[in-house]
Amino acid sequence: MARYIIGVDPGSLGGIAIYDRLEGVMKTFRMPETFPDIYEFFRDFASEKGSSDIIAYLENVGHGMPGQSSKSTAVFARHCGHLEMAIYAVGIRTEMVTPQKWQRSYSNSIGTSKGLDKTVWKNRLKGEAQRLFPNNKVTLWNADAMLIANYGARQ
Repeated sequence: MARYIIGVDPGSLGGIAIYDRLEGVMKTFRMPETFPDIYEFFRDFASEKGSSDIIAYLENVGHGMPGQSSKSTAVFARHCGHLEMAIYAVGIRTEMVTPQKWQRSYSNSIGTSKGLDKTVWKNRLKGEAQRLFPNNKVTLWNADAMLIANYGARQ
């Protein structure tokens, strides 16, 4: 069982959360801006902690967002590929998880997104992250990453 669980919410407004099982501490980081920055982030963490003691849960969005242009969809898909390749290149085991799967794991406490607009749903997710990690500053950019890491820690 890995000690460090990484939750990755891809996208330029996404984030990375790292949960330390032994310490019970969640740390969050803004998404690095460039591909080399992404690689360096994961390389440095893996070399400091040992890649065999880490597992990353990468949100598998697999498609663009409704209303997104084809150019934006392509840029987002490349970014997701950069994340996946950087994590793989430094030897961190990776599990892909769909938003539906990790969000469903919280349905007992926050319900489902059915019938809710995006803002209301995102605020419910943020509230759940605040409830689970009251010692962390939870924002819209890091809440999903924290919940993905927490999902991974429960697997």
